[in-house]
Amino acid sequence: MAATDTGTTAISQDNYAFLQEHVYRTSGIVLDGNKHYLLEARLLPIVRREELKTLNDLCALLRASGSGRVFQDVRDAMTTNETLFFRDALPFKAMRQTLIPRLRESRTTGRLTFWSAAASSGQEAYSLAMMLLDMGIKGSDIDILATDISDKVLDQAKSGRYSQTEVGRGLPAQQLVKYFQRDKAEWQIKDELRRLVRFQPFDLRAKMSSIGRFDFILCRNVLIYFDVETKKRIFREMENALNPGGFLLLGAAETTLNITDSFERCSVEGVSFYRKR
Repeated sequence: MAATDTGTTAISQDNYAFLQEHVYRTSGIVLDGNKHYLLEARLLPIVRREELKTLNDLCALLRASGSGRVFQDVRDAMTTNETLFFRDALPFKAMRQTLIPRLRESRTTGRLTFWSAAASSGQEAYSLAMMLLDMGIKGSDIDILATDISDKVLDQAKSGRYSQTEVGRGLPAQQLVKYFQRDKAEWQIKDELRRLVRFQPFDLRAKMSSIGRFDFILCRNVLIYFDVETKKRIFREMENALNPGGFLLLGAAETTLNITDSFERCSVEGVSFYRKR
């Protein structure tokens, strides 16, 4: 097979198809036939680290190993881990001003349960924790689960350590002073906040009955990378994982329309949430 001419990262058509299958099998992400540039950008650091010459060499290593660190590193590299504190302010405003007060009024007891799915390095989950504490909700009434398929990003999330650049993206100065402490060139989340969030590895394609039931599921900008059948399975599992009256939050470009009729869309403060029927 002819190789795509991209210099030292040239990849044959057979190996491109192999990587497509590998990424889909390990993460559920669908790579189109014209994503050579993405493979090069994400996988070239691994090629160099392993002292290989091309992506073809990396494919040979993957075929030979079948598992192990490189196997996982390729999967993690192809997973988009873009996140920031209080990403898209409107969903947090809608939860803070409308949905959470409404949910609390309908109950006399019980903890508020949140699931930050595909949590990456933890900024979304910690943003939830800060918001809830700022609302005057006691830590004993808060349960936040954050999951991701990548152990690497979960390790950072668990540590609660962020660079100046990371805390500078979306985090108000008031919350930085209140919930973080400076540690040399980094910022460390204080224990009072860190202990409110549980982190664990989880593949969204797996059964969700093992991780609990939730009032809010936040799964933003993830399902756009999956095919329709995978989305259908995930939505079925999420429907069962939501408590009565619970809400699902997707990314702005994502929807349940034409995929499942198990959720009804409701607009709150200009934000689309999905409530199971």
